[in-house]
Amino acid sequence: MFRSFAAAAILVSCFTAAGWAQTPSATDAPAATPPAKPVAKKATPKAKAAAKQPVVAETGPCRLGVISAVGDRFAVQKFGLTVFETEESEATVDGWGLDDLVVARVRAATNNDPTVKRIAFPKGAFQPFYNPSSRFLPDPREGLPAIVRNITPAAKCDRYLVVTRSKGQVPGTNLILDGVGAYNRGIGSVLRHSHLFANIALSMLDGITYERVNRPFAGVGARLAAGLRITEDPLTKLDNSLFPESTAAVPGSTALRERTRTLIAANLDQVLPDYLKND
Repeated sequence: MFRSFAAAAILVSCFTAAGWAQTPSATDAPAATPPAKPVAKKATPKAKAAAKQPVVAETGPCRLGVISAVGDRFAVQKFGLTVFETEESEATVDGWGLDDLVVARVRAATNNDPTVKRIAFPKGAFQPFYNPSSRFLPDPREGLPAIVRNITPAAKCDRYLVVTRSKGQVPGTNLILDGVGAYNRGIGSVLRHSHLFANIALSMLDGITYERVNRPFAGVGARLAAGLRITEDPLTKLDNSLFPESTAAVPGSTALRERTRTLIAANLDQVLPDYLKND
């Protein structure tokens, strides 16, 4: 990132005044020469402000462009015995740096390869993807290929790794968990339990055609290990006291922030090495 500098000139005006005291002279003395008028120096013209330099993307060849659109949304979901007892809300967590974390884990998985570049995009660019106009007749303009094509006209990367929120389920149920957040389920205070969740999807797109590049076996080992787990995952288990009763309590919760970041990092570190093996 290049900083913009504005050069401002200081306007300095200097004026000189001169004068001579006169004493009465004899009648035959020549008249005193009148003092010369002071010459005012011209004001130094104000220098023009230097033109702001445009924001420049990371330079150099781009083998892999990383686009993280996880965003700053933290879902808070509460499930009761019936669908009528379901409560869903969300909080904005601007200071948690979830997208920064995603990019950092991708860089780590590629041993900080300098040809791996982060791709910036305008705020709201992925809203059509998360909130399509129709669920039954998808609009191609709202799909990942079209969105990525629109935000990478000058990136010229060989491939693009797009990281987005996705939806999952509470194990053993049909309850939907949306993106990144926390849920609480059960009845009363004793039988209720809380968990964190981080449902994140990875999509690889070709840098020329923007078609999806399939990774059918990536993450199979991680999913198998999760399925064979006989104890509760300590990364997702959340003490009921930490479950936010209101979304207003979420952004300032250090515990939720650190636990969420740890969960996301762990999930990515399990999948990325296999996912990026051939890139």
